[in-house]
Amino acid sequence: MEHPVILQEMLDARERRAFRQQELRNQYQAPLICFTMNIAGPIKTNPLIRQGFELGNRLLKNQLRASQITCLHYEETTAVTGNEAFYVLDADLLSIKRITSDIEDCSPVGRLFDMDVISVNGEITGRSEIGLSPRLCLICGKPAKECARSRTHTVEELQAKTKQILEEAINTADAKDAAQFACRALLYEVGTTPKPGLVDCANSGSHTDMDIFTFMNSASALWPYFESCTRIGRQTADCPAVETFRQLRRTGRRAEADMLAATNGVNTHKGAIFSMGILCAALGRVPRVQWNHSDVLLEECAAMTSGLVQADFDGLTEENARTTGQKLYLHHQITGIRGQMERGMPAVRFAGFPTLKRCLAHGLSLNDAGCIALLNIMSSSTDTNLIARSSLTVQQETVSQIRTLLADNPYPDMQTIQKIDQEFMKMNLSPGGSADLLAICYLLYFLENEV
Repeated sequence: MEHPVILQEMLDARERRAFRQQELRNQYQAPLICFTMNIAGPIKTNPLIRQGFELGNRLLKNQLRASQITCLHYEETTAVTGNEAFYVLDADLLSIKRITSDIEDCSPVGRLFDMDVISVNGEITGRSEIGLSPRLCLICGKPAKECARSRTHTVEELQAKTKQILEEAINTADAKDAAQFACRALLYEVGTTPKPGLVDCANSGSHTDMDIFTFMNSASALWPYFESCTRIGRQTADCPAVETFRQLRRTGRRAEADMLAATNGVNTHKGAIFSMGILCAALGRVPRVQWNHSDVLLEECAAMTSGLVQADFDGLTEENARTTGQKLYLHHQITGIRGQMERGMPAVRFAGFPTLKRCLAHGLSLNDAGCIALLNIMSSSTDTNLIARSSLTVQQETVSQIRTLLADNPYPDMQTIQKIDQEFMKMNLSPGGSADLLAICYLLYFLENEV
């Protein structure tokens, strides 16, 4: 429930903040940033304002890292009087002030950030000290102090504008971050080496029409698509999950065209457009605070694709079954990536992702952990790409051999996997569906460790 703040509470909070600033200055003998939100009206914090505060913290921390400024101490608090953060920094005042002013001026949401830079003596460093004019009003663009003195805008107008700015800034930042993680996951997947029968840094596997640069071109072209998927998820978050998926399909068809244009007609990421697009939409549907909960995300993917297998395969006959996936479902009830998605990607949830983390905990590199995760994905799912390039019998025999290998040694070395790669290339095998799920594992890993 939103709590309207009374004047005495604000005065008490200001006094506590000043006292804590003094304690930190005395303890560290270094300048600090006091970051609060500039929020009009009696409601100083709510879930939306809190998200805006977290966005400001991310922007500030990124800029401090980029400038190689050491943070000696960080703390934050949340109270009905607002959100506060303190950064004690090993840097000179003017360098810090340039960073905070850049953040405050870089976009409309910056006008909602108060990032005071305070010297060891307790003096606030002003914008004029780095040659900047006073801050502007978030509604009309005139000097903010003039509008505040004359009360040019009502509290209701300021609150409405604040809400608009926060929602757009948060949605834009989340969509950008989701797209960045998704594209990075695709690039990590293609770079993971060796991968049996697949394009990697060593060779093109069983493929003659593509190489690692083809995949790089494709992944780069898909950035806007992943942003769109996240925005669609956010816009339809209050709708039934299947409605989000329905809207995704149109966007996915456009993304396939972008991919083919970038690769001169080569299908590099059609499967990833489907699976990664759904996961990005799930990121839009759930609050950012849950992005590092893989179970929540995979359950959301399952909810979005509920009934998909029946909807896509209902009414198949010998006469109208044309694709490999349709024929495999008709003859063997193999559901492929649709079934994986509708069940919340069990090959990722119970095999690939846990294996990736287990290998990393065992001391393996991310590359080698990815190679072993791929084998575990292959051994726990039915990769229709393998069947399409051979037969169901060959796919089953191949999976059986990999399971035996992993049972004997859960951490096979890269030389062993290279030998499997050579065998796959001789047989023209390529587990493309499993590669798409490995990319999902990488994305979940980024989210778990960086959000």
